[in-house]
Amino acid sequence: MHLTDGFDRTFQYLRLSVTDACNFRCSYCLPEGFKKCGSPPPLSRDELRRAARAFVSLGLRKIRLTGGEPTIRPDFDDIVADIRTVGGLKKLALTTNGYRLHERVERWHGLGLNAINVSLDSLNREAFRRITGHDRCHEVLHGIHRALEAGFSDVKINVVYMKDINDHEVADFIALTKTLPVSIRFIELMETGDHAAFFRNHHISTDVIADRLKTLGWAPTIKAADSGPANEFMHTNHAGRIGLIAPYSKDFCKSCNRLRFSSQGNLHLCLFGNFGIPLRDYLQSDEQFEELRERLISAVRSKDANHQLAFGNAGMTRNLSAIGG
Repeated sequence: MHLTDGFDRTFQYLRLSVTDACNFRCSYCLPEGFKKCGSPPPLSRDELRRAARAFVSLGLRKIRLTGGEPTIRPDFDDIVADIRTVGGLKKLALTTNGYRLHERVERWHGLGLNAINVSLDSLNREAFRRITGHDRCHEVLHGIHRALEAGFSDVKINVVYMKDINDHEVADFIALTKTLPVSIRFIELMETGDHAAFFRNHHISTDVIADRLKTLGWAPTIKAADSGPANEFMHTNHAGRIGLIAPYSKDFCKSCNRLRFSSQGNLHLCLFGNFGIPLRDYLQSDEQFEELRERLISAVRSKDANHQLAFGNAGMTRNLSAIGG
């Protein structure tokens, strides 16, 4: 049995948020830092395990742990171990800002993490500090190298592509793939409710990078069924790859294969949807397994065909930390 919507899209990929808190202050997400707003505590380990089990039983093969910054949860290692035990799960991935990555990545590999995405919006120390509010550029780069040394074969670097902030660093990131077997993913800046003005000032299409890659001899690759939204390019003379995530491009939503589950237990059918479907009440006991599955099947059938970003509608997404980006 699989989760399929009314447009014949089948979902094999879940972004599971374990917290909406973050310890960075990225200019495009939480420039003033994370602020608690009196919401209930995030899903417990048992609730997360039950959610993962239900999704995997319905055909999802890849789960990505997200936040906020997921690794700031003191029980993060236990969460990894719990979800890794879910039968049928093919890949367990993590998206992180790289905080203390170099200290913990070997343990995570041993616990069963298969893939890591690391946010790194600049290779310049001062620019990194201005974007994130932290002087940790060298630390994050060190963590990426440690991930490769630990045995991770799937390491991606996420770069939010911003005009007049880091668009001049594209060549530097491309050069990084010459010898480093990673995928650099340039993510087009997306408008959110809290940052409309920032978007207007700094949005730039990744088409600029696509044109550049073609002139440099990069060729597009074929997507795997459980891959993310990036269109990847490879070059015979480079160990790594380049990926482009362009949510404003034509037909971006046509191949959507991912769902989002917030740290409060809400199912989000789209990052920029107008509502989340509350399902936490169905995560309180293992005996609720079948009822939760039925709710998921029914909810996914109601997924819309497209987001409305092109019309300036970011839905209920106030910032990308809220439901894992």
